[in-house]
Amino acid sequence: MAAPQSRSCRIHRTAGETVLSALKDLPAHRDPAVLRHDLLASFVVFLVAVPLCVGVAVASGVPAELGLVTGIVGGLLVGAMPGSSFQVSGPAAGLTVLVYEAVRTHGPAMLGAFVLTAGLLQVAMGLLRLGRWFRAVSVAVVQGMLAGIGLVIILSQLYTMADATAPAGGPAKIAGLTGLTGGLLTGGVSSAALAVGAGTISVLVLWPRLPWRPVRAVPAALAAVTLATAVVWLAELPVARLEVRGLAGVVRPPGTEQFAGLLAPAALGTVLAFALIASAETLFSAAAVDRLHHGPRTDYDKELIAQGTGNAVCGALGALPMTAVVVRSAANVQAGARTSLSRVLHGLWLLLFAALLPAVIGAVPPAALAGVLVHAGCKLVPVRELGPLWREHRGEAVVLAVTAGAVVATNLFEGVLLGLLVAVVKTAWDTSHVQVEVRHGREGDCLVVAVSGNATFLRLPRLLEALEALPRDRPVELDVSGLRHVDHACRNALEAWAGSPPEGPKAPGPHVTGPAPG
Repeated sequence: MAAPQSRSCRIHRTAGETVLSALKDLPAHRDPAVLRHDLLASFVVFLVAVPLCVGVAVASGVPAELGLVTGIVGGLLVGAMPGSSFQVSGPAAGLTVLVYEAVRTHGPAMLGAFVLTAGLLQVAMGLLRLGRWFRAVSVAVVQGMLAGIGLVIILSQLYTMADATAPAGGPAKIAGLTGLTGGLLTGGVSSAALAVGAGTISVLVLWPRLPWRPVRAVPAALAAVTLATAVVWLAELPVARLEVRGLAGVVRPPGTEQFAGLLAPAALGTVLAFALIASAETLFSAAAVDRLHHGPRTDYDKELIAQGTGNAVCGALGALPMTAVVVRSAANVQAGARTSLSRVLHGLWLLLFAALLPAVIGAVPPAALAGVLVHAGCKLVPVRELGPLWREHRGEAVVLAVTAGAVVATNLFEGVLLGLLVAVVKTAWDTSHVQVEVRHGREGDCLVVAVSGNATFLRLPRLLEALEALPRDRPVELDVSGLRHVDHACRNALEAWAGSPPEGPKAPGPHVTGPAPG
């Protein structure tokens, strides 16, 4: 009886106790080789995280420092909590669209209240052990959601690459591309900024293909942003720069007025979208990262609690929401991390960077960060998988395309809901197979009609068409013993057909055999 009680205590103890316990465990790894691997991995993850934290914040319409705040909390707090040993948390490109719309619609002051409440909801879901249910979401819906997010990121950041303001909404962004192209030709937009963004993308694409291994060890995003910043500074190009206010100038905890604003239906929908999408992205990332290493597997419920705690703290600071990020997590594993110490140290390096070198952020051109995000958005669109998916699972490809298109045309929350609805309809269609077999009976000209499978209203037209095509002047035996399920509509239709009068003077009505299926 002691073991179950101990496990329950570990799950339900407070977040503060969990963090303290995890921090006490970190120094236990005193093997110099383990410490060396974790230290090296933490630097690699830090270098990958810096441009992504800043870029996601700028794309979300908030100060760049808030992205670093979220990365710091994701490292120092979430990195020390149990759940996953190698996942690295921070601001994610997948939430950029949702955060931007929330800030544009409700104002920047509401962001902290949204994130804090969503974090508490994540903690509650973890305590209720709902983490495993996120694995029941259709993969096609998840891929479609990520593809839609990628397309929206690409569309919005193309304007930032040209130092232009992006229109609101996916359709407006698509329609505005013509004007953006015309402005480039007539000089209405900054060709220098666009060249910086395009150069950043080129470095990101070519960097992993360089023949020098020591050079390739530098993260591509860091190299691209550094080179772009250096070119802008040396050539004195007329492009925009980031505005820097320091950590103290951007941290704004939400007040009573902001929490009162959560009572609005639109605000509650935003909170729910933050919690569900952040949780789904984190747990799908966990499944992907678990395949990259042979260490302990992720505890989905504890990971939800850790992410929720991190988001609650980020919300209290007025920062961006966080998720576990595949790019940073994969870099952590590939750099040789052995324990969760690498995650915590990466948060420490982010804190030192934001506190000691804030002027470095102010030298970065937004066009370069936009190039990083355009490259990241392209990776979210599964172009290579679309062809095989269409040939082998056409229905899944339709679900993916509908979800992605809906995310672009409406918003993230409504697009995912529509994708889930299409996935449910597709599954119902796939499972409602009905086979109608007609054969001659043993007695004279009697026909035996054997119906098998799952008879639902989706297949009712086909079923009635097969039955009504039978000759009406011959005796018919309807065998329903092969049916596993019959819904109300099909049951009524079969009973009506079986009770219909024959046309011939001597032909008996249809005779039904077999047990009535549920």
